[in-house]
Amino acid sequence: MRAYSTFQNACLFFLRLVIAVIFYVAAYFKFPFWTHAPEGISPFLLFTTKLLSIAEPLGATAVLLGWLTRWAAVGLIIILIGAIYVSQFVYGINFVMPTGPGWDFPLMVMTGCFVLLAFGPGRWSIDQRKTKP
Repeated sequence: MRAYSTFQNACLFFLRLVIAVIFYVAAYFKFPFWTHAPEGISPFLLFTTKLLSIAEPLGATAVLLGWLTRWAAVGLIIILIGAIYVSQFVYGINFVMPTGPGWDFPLMVMTGCFVLLAFGPGRWSIDQRKTKP
């Protein structure tokens, strides 16, 4: 297998950075659920939200550092499949909406996670440092 060029490594690092920031922000907005649950939220949805507020930053950190990147990408893909499912079938949000975002954004982020799953984290990662002799 041919080694990646510096440009390809930079692109993979930038992709890791963007995905990590997206999941850090998503987790940040879930933290208020720990202190005050909104009225009418089901216990299962509250538990899931709290669990995601822990899992998302852990996966984002792993992706950002390039540590167990492919495994972290799989975990984030599972989270995004759940986000698309909830958007589409629970809230009735279409792919795109005239008044706000649809589930096209989670699909784009999931595509980035698939790229990391397929191509790995690149040279600038802990995974790559561990595999060098």
